[in-house]
Amino acid sequence: MTKQPGRVPAAESDEPAVDPASPSGRPVPAPAPGAGVLALLALGWLAAMLWSTREAIASSAAGVTAISLSAFALPGVISAALVAGAAVALACGNLLSRRYGDWSTLRFFGAIGAGMLVGLAAALAINLTYFDTSTTNVIAGTTAAAAIIGGAVAGARTAPAVGAVTAAALGTLVFVVAFSRARDPLFDLFGAGDSQESLVNAAKWVSRTESLVAGLLAGLLAFGYLSWARRRAVRRDPDTPALRWPAYLLAGAGPGLLLLLAEVIIRIGGRSLLDLAGALSEADAVAQTSLGTSRVDNGIWLLFVGALTALIAFGRTLGPARSDDDEPVAADDSPALDADQPDPADADPAEADRAR
Repeated sequence: MTKQPGRVPAAESDEPAVDPASPSGRPVPAPAPGAGVLALLALGWLAAMLWSTREAIASSAAGVTAISLSAFALPGVISAALVAGAAVALACGNLLSRRYGDWSTLRFFGAIGAGMLVGLAAALAINLTYFDTSTTNVIAGTTAAAAIIGGAVAGARTAPAVGAVTAAALGTLVFVVAFSRARDPLFDLFGAGDSQESLVNAAKWVSRTESLVAGLLAGLLAFGYLSWARRRAVRRDPDTPALRWPAYLLAGAGPGLLLLLAEVIIRIGGRSLLDLAGALSEADAVAQTSLGTSRVDNGIWLLFVGALTALIAFGRTLGPARSDDDEPVAADDSPALDADQPDPADADPAEADRAR
């Protein structure tokens, strides 16, 4: 291959490759593809969760019912804020990378700033549109904290992996809401009857089915996003190294990790709201405890099923390892018979028998 004058091949240069599109002259890390669209979708989902929570609280009678509904709706709002903060921070990180190159410190603080903007906007919307109750400030503050933490998560160096986690988590959240329409038929399918024991057993199987399907979806979405990011990176730079299997494992497990992180935020930031809802009655206390345990179980199932699905999907793309023994033998390299050596086919059968 001919060398262009004034250029040094990447294999012979000790300096990192520099993207000419970066004004700062610093190398540009691989971006998260589709981060802008992902940010718009995540913000739309957060707005939908805030609106549905407001409508549920507004339609209820003031007092204990509003408190109970706020506690029930809090996990959905926190999960949406966590994903929205991460998605917007990814889009902001792409812009900063194009402008300033591989400046990881600036990207990290920029991601936190983007998450803070999302959190402040969500908290402001809650305070302006929700009724002034004792739970409003708790929901607003916990939502803002979740968005900031999501922005900090998006400040990681490997943007495509974080984008895969965010896309898979958003798809999982949408699936969980859509799956609620299938709960009643599944309860009947799993033998829910009039007894309390049959209802509990059916609820367990419905929850496990939801977690299993959500984990499969999360793993496939994470693998699909990383495959798309890989194709875009190769078109951008054919010498871009491929992501190894730990990136796919982490991307598949990421939605489950985000749900478990959301549960930690709920139990710390929303502790006063959960305690207030649990103190309404013994049934409310049992319901809050049961829902908290169910969310943790779903997060664990989603983590392991998603990680395993993404890893298996990645493994199916790998071909068999090549070795030196697999090299084809050229026709010219085949051993030739010596001209003076007689052909075995022409040998006398009697002489061949004596030789044996």
